[in-house]
Amino acid sequence: MRIPLIIDTDTAQDDCVALLVGLLDPRADLRAITMVAGNVGFNRQVQNAHLTLNAAGRLGEIPLFLGCRRPMVREWVSAENVHGDGAGGLEMDFAGLNVQPEHGVDALIALVAAAPGEISIVAIGPLTNIAMAVVKDPRFVANVKSLYIMGGSNNGRGNITAAAEYNFYVDPEAARTVFEAGFDVTVIPWSPLSLDHAVFSREQLAQIARIETPLSSFFTRVVGTTLDFDESVGIAGSTHPDSLTAALLLHPELVTQASAYHVDVETGSDLTRGYSAMSWGVHGLVPNARVVEAVDGGAFLSYITGLISQNSVPNRPFLT
Repeated sequence: MRIPLIIDTDTAQDDCVALLVGLLDPRADLRAITMVAGNVGFNRQVQNAHLTLNAAGRLGEIPLFLGCRRPMVREWVSAENVHGDGAGGLEMDFAGLNVQPEHGVDALIALVAAAPGEISIVAIGPLTNIAMAVVKDPRFVANVKSLYIMGGSNNGRGNITAAAEYNFYVDPEAARTVFEAGFDVTVIPWSPLSLDHAVFSREQLAQIARIETPLSSFFTRVVGTTLDFDESVGIAGSTHPDSLTAALLLHPELVTQASAYHVDVETGSDLTRGYSAMSWGVHGLVPNARVVEAVDGGAFLSYITGLISQNSVPNRPFLT
């Protein structure tokens, strides 16, 4: 059976790979892509989504909706120092490519209302769009089958501050709103998963590059944008939390350990803004999320390698 899903993204580097999961996996029934302010400039994120659709040979097939261009109450914080343009300098002719006129938040509400309890959302950027849909439509939460969130750290290290992972840091009020809303939530935290199970070494990346399909060339180019940065901060390769999040929805057999937690996000402190406090069941708090604690990293690498070994032909030539 195919799994209906929407991907809510701030498209750069591994977000592009996550879109490939939704576009290429035969289990995926990707209904829409919604865009949220995050990694790089908003218009660049839109272009990166079009680039990824093009790499998969599906340009113009999946509706793309533009959501919130800034966090709920704060100014946007860029991660361009990590991602650059998010696509390794790839360009193409964007003439004639359209986005849907409906706002991304309204699209999320309408899509799940049209198929209540059927569509899952994979949220791999700041949670602004999801929180705004919660605020706007009281039926939204019940209409979503499940919500897979890439964000936070399991009481561990951050990647934008010592305390916080980027997605939760950018819009902590949105993250707190979402965890209080009552979704069926699965969290794929940046730490420890990205550092222990979803990091591809230079040797593994070289093996992928040698596949020499258009998709592997696209993958190598976009992933290479952050490799030097990751290594400069002590990570032994490129991290892939976003594609892991999409993959776990479609392939839950990749999960080797998960537990129920009560997750809350710090909004009041400058020092620990965006910190995800994940209570593991001994503090008298009611669980509100399933947190993935470990996955089969080897199987995940094999899965991604298999996806990009496909012979998809880009709709338009890339310009480098």
